[in-house]
Amino acid sequence: MQSIQGKWAGRFVWAAVIQGLIATIATVLIVDPLSYYSISWYFNPAMVIASGGGGTWLFTGYICFLVVGVIGCAVTAIFYFYIEGIHGKVYGGISNILAWGHYILMNVGVTVSMALMMYGGYLAGWAGAAVSEGGLGYNDYQIHINYLSHYEMPIGLFILIACLGAILGGIGYVMASRKK
Repeated sequence: MQSIQGKWAGRFVWAAVIQGLIATIATVLIVDPLSYYSISWYFNPAMVIASGGGGTWLFTGYICFLVVGVIGCAVTAIFYFYIEGIHGKVYGGISNILAWGHYILMNVGVTVSMALMMYGGYLAGWAGAAVSEGGLGYNDYQIHINYLSHYEMPIGLFILIACLGAILGGIGYVMASRKK
């Protein structure tokens, strides 16, 4: 039996590879190789995570990006491989358009929402750190009003975009799997 080579599994594998590269860069920035240099405008991301409070957004965004962005893309590739490679059903027409929507919206939604969460958490952790440590010494209320509150709506919007992509992919998956 000859199986049909599909394109979607490979696309999602490459998306997982690119997301993994982005995660690697984020990891290097979080582990902070720059902390050994005295850079006046730079605040250590590891200190942001360790300090808790608003800085936990950085850690939460990072972990969510690893799970949903990197691992989620790799697992999604398995779903597409199952339909295309195992069952030999090719995505075409509407199901192909839905797969493109899944690919684009999920990757953009996850990447942007988690990047905003990480950046907002970094700023919040820096603002909450003691002035003697290079922070601003803000309390939780000031941090929320001045930093985190500005990121809530865009993060939520991009998470909804990612969810819409996953829903489109699910609909396309059902359509493709029902092909005869």
